[in-house]
Amino acid sequence: MSILKRVKDAKKNKKGFTLVELIVVLVILAILAAMLVPALTGYIDKAREKSVISETRSAVMAAQKELSELYGESTADGYADPDLDDLADLAEDLSEVPGEVSGITIADKKITALTYTSKNDKVCNYTWNETDGSVYDVES
Repeated sequence: MSILKRVKDAKKNKKGFTLVELIVVLVILAILAAMLVPALTGYIDKAREKSVISETRSAVMAAQKELSELYGESTADGYADPDLDDLADLAEDLSEVPGEVSGITIADKKITALTYTSKNDKVCNYTWNETDGSVYDVES
Protein backbone atom coordinates (compact mmCIF):
# COMPACT_ATOMS: atom_id res chain seq x y z
CA MET A 1 0.00 0.00 0.00
CA SER A 2 1.39 3.34 -0.91
CA ILE A 3 1.88 6.19 1.50
CA LEU A 4 -0.39 8.45 -0.56
CA LYS A 5 -3.27 6.01 -0.26
CA ARG A 6 -2.78 5.77 3.52
CA VAL A 7 -2.98 9.56 3.86
CA LYS A 8 -6.20 9.65 1.82
CA ASP A 9 -7.73 6.84 3.94
CA ALA A 10 -6.71 8.63 7.12
CA LYS A 11 -8.50 11.78 6.00
CA LYS A 12 -11.65 9.81 5.16
CA ASN A 13 -11.71 7.90 8.49
CA LYS A 14 -10.87 10.93 10.60
CA LYS A 15 -13.04 10.84 13.73
CA GLY A 16 -13.26 13.93 15.90
CA PHE A 17 -15.26 17.05 16.59
CA THR A 18 -15.31 20.11 14.44
CA LEU A 19 -14.65 23.53 15.87
CA VAL A 20 -18.31 24.49 15.51
CA GLU A 21 -19.43 21.42 17.50
CA LEU A 22 -17.02 22.26 20.32
CA ILE A 23 -18.18 25.88 20.43
CA VAL A 24 -21.84 24.79 20.59
CA VAL A 25 -21.08 22.47 23.52
CA LEU A 26 -19.20 25.24 25.35
CA VAL A 27 -22.08 27.69 24.81
CA ILE A 28 -24.57 25.17 26.21
CA LEU A 29 -22.35 24.60 29.26
CA ALA A 30 -22.04 28.37 29.80
CA ILE A 31 -25.84 28.77 29.67
CA LEU A 32 -26.32 25.98 32.21
CA ALA A 33 -23.69 27.49 34.52
CA ALA A 34 -25.34 30.91 34.26
CA MET A 35 -28.63 29.36 35.34
CA LEU A 36 -27.16 27.43 38.27
CA VAL A 37 -24.95 30.10 39.86
CA PRO A 38 -27.80 32.29 41.21
CA ALA A 39 -29.58 29.24 42.61
CA LEU A 40 -26.43 28.07 44.37
CA THR A 41 -25.79 31.53 45.79
CA GLY A 42 -29.27 31.51 47.31
CA TYR A 43 -28.61 28.14 48.95
CA ILE A 44 -25.32 29.41 50.36
CA ASP A 45 -27.00 32.52 51.82
CA LYS A 46 -29.74 30.42 53.41
CA ALA A 47 -27.13 28.09 54.93
CA ARG A 48 -25.23 31.05 56.41
CA GLU A 49 -28.46 32.45 57.83
CA LYS A 50 -29.33 29.13 59.44
CA SER A 51 -25.81 28.95 60.86
CA VAL A 52 -26.21 32.38 62.48
CA ILE A 53 -29.59 31.35 63.91
CA SER A 54 -28.02 28.19 65.33
CA GLU A 55 -25.21 30.20 66.94
CA THR A 56 -27.81 32.61 68.35
CA ARG A 57 -29.75 29.71 69.87
CA SER A 58 -26.53 28.52 71.50
CA ALA A 59 -25.92 32.03 72.83
CA VAL A 60 -29.45 32.26 74.24
CA MET A 61 -29.14 28.86 75.94
CA ALA A 62 -25.73 29.79 77.38
CA ALA A 63 -27.05 33.15 78.61
CA GLN A 64 -30.09 31.47 80.18
CA LYS A 65 -27.79 28.97 81.90
CA GLU A 66 -25.59 31.76 83.27
CA LEU A 67 -28.68 33.68 84.39
CA SER A 68 -30.07 30.62 86.18
CA GLU A 69 -26.74 30.15 87.96
CA LEU A 70 -26.77 33.80 89.06
CA TYR A 71 -30.32 33.46 90.40
CA GLY A 72 -29.33 30.20 92.11
CA GLU A 73 -26.31 31.82 93.78
CA SER A 74 -28.32 34.86 94.89
CA THR A 75 -31.10 32.79 96.43
CA ALA A 76 -28.51 30.60 98.18
CA ASP A 77 -27.04 33.78 99.67
CA GLY A 78 -30.49 34.85 100.87
CA TYR A 79 -31.19 37.47 98.19
CA ALA A 80 -34.24 37.43 95.99
CA ASP A 81 -32.53 38.72 92.84
CA PRO A 82 -28.92 38.70 91.65
CA ASP A 83 -26.79 41.83 91.68
CA LEU A 84 -27.40 44.09 88.65
CA ASP A 85 -23.66 44.31 88.04
CA ASP A 86 -23.60 40.54 87.57
CA LEU A 87 -26.39 40.82 85.00
CA ALA A 88 -24.48 43.53 83.11
CA ASP A 89 -21.49 41.19 82.87
CA LEU A 90 -23.65 38.32 81.62
CA ALA A 91 -22.76 38.91 77.95
CA GLU A 92 -19.04 38.87 78.78
CA ASP A 93 -19.35 35.50 80.56
CA LEU A 94 -20.41 33.71 77.36
CA SER A 95 -16.94 32.64 76.27
CA GLU A 96 -18.15 29.45 74.54
CA VAL A 97 -20.13 31.49 72.00
CA PRO A 98 -18.02 32.26 68.90
CA GLY A 99 -19.56 35.67 68.13
CA GLU A 100 -20.44 38.71 70.20
CA VAL A 101 -23.51 38.93 72.42
CA SER A 102 -25.12 42.25 73.34
CA GLY A 103 -28.46 43.77 74.20
CA ILE A 104 -29.60 41.15 76.70
CA THR A 105 -33.04 41.86 78.16
CA ILE A 106 -34.33 39.90 81.14
CA ALA A 107 -37.89 39.59 82.42
CA ASP A 108 -39.25 37.12 84.95
CA LYS A 109 -35.91 35.29 85.26
CA LYS A 110 -35.89 34.62 81.52
CA ILE A 111 -33.90 35.98 78.58
CA THR A 112 -36.49 37.86 76.52
CA ALA A 113 -34.21 39.61 74.01
CA LEU A 114 -30.64 39.18 72.82
CA THR A 115 -28.58 40.48 69.92
CA TYR A 116 -25.89 38.22 68.47
CA THR A 117 -23.23 39.27 65.96
CA SER A 118 -21.40 36.42 64.23
CA LYS A 119 -17.79 36.46 63.11
CA ASN A 120 -19.11 37.06 59.56
CA ASP A 121 -20.76 40.30 60.82
CA LYS A 122 -24.27 38.90 60.43
CA VAL A 123 -26.61 40.13 63.17
CA CYS A 124 -29.40 38.00 64.61
CA ASN A 125 -31.97 39.38 67.04
CA TYR A 126 -33.67 36.96 69.41
CA THR A 127 -36.97 37.92 71.04
CA TRP A 128 -39.32 35.92 73.18
CA ASN A 129 -42.87 36.68 74.17
CA GLU A 130 -45.92 34.77 75.34
CA THR A 131 -47.84 34.88 72.06
CA ASP A 132 -45.13 34.16 69.47
CA GLY A 133 -42.59 32.23 71.53
CA SER A 134 -39.03 32.41 70.26
CA VAL A 135 -38.38 34.56 67.20
CA TYR A 136 -35.00 34.77 65.44
CA ASP A 137 -34.56 37.60 62.94
CA VAL A 138 -31.35 37.76 60.87
CA GLU A 139 -30.34 41.14 59.47
CA SER A 140 -28.43 41.20 56.20
